[in-house]
Amino acid sequence: MSGQQVIKLVIVDDHPVVRDGLRGMFAGDDRFTVLGEAGDGREALAVTDAVSPDVVLMDLRMPVMDGVTTIRELKARGAAARVLVLTTYDTDSDVLPAIKAGATGYLLKDTPREELFRAVLAAHRGESVLSPAVAGRLIGQLRSPAKEPLSQRELEVLTLTARGCGNRETARRLFISEATVKTHLLHAYAKLGVRDRAAAVATAIERGLIRRD
Repeated sequence: MSGQQVIKLVIVDDHPVVRDGLRGMFAGDDRFTVLGEAGDGREALAVTDAVSPDVVLMDLRMPVMDGVTTIRELKARGAAARVLVLTTYDTDSDVLPAIKAGATGYLLKDTPREELFRAVLAAHRGESVLSPAVAGRLIGQLRSPAKEPLSQRELEVLTLTARGCGNRETARRLFISEATVKTHLLHAYAKLGVRDRAAAVATAIERGLIRRD
């Protein structure tokens, strides 16, 4: 397009069909050109170093190196590219780390084509772009009173509990005593605002703090 800068893109997603779809979508608009793609974070770093894109479309949950780690590494390397997260997940455990790592925007994969194009243009200008669901989560975080986060050990205990382990089995797997397991659970209950194991697991999964699988 005469007189207008063409925005250079790199697409990062571990699903080839998603990369192909995005490449085809952007190929139909002369405001954009896709210079490269990657199937994981480590590959994304190499491709970004090689082609110096303006905007990187970044998935989050990938093998080898996840999206948040990749965003942090790009920032640490001083990469000029803006990072626009494009993912299926909008849980607190996905959204907040990505934004804190330095993502310029965060969209879900069901974003309509024209909205995605506008988001890439905005990200290139350095403007923050958030899907409505993600914006709602961030506002909720700001409005809700600050609560002490669960410790790594409390998360481990809750994860095993979610998988059906009792206190004895959890203690065996984590090499701690049953009394210590109970203490971690009680602390988790207090932080999550619940009174029992089932509610703690359900709340932690709902907030994206743990996964059942």
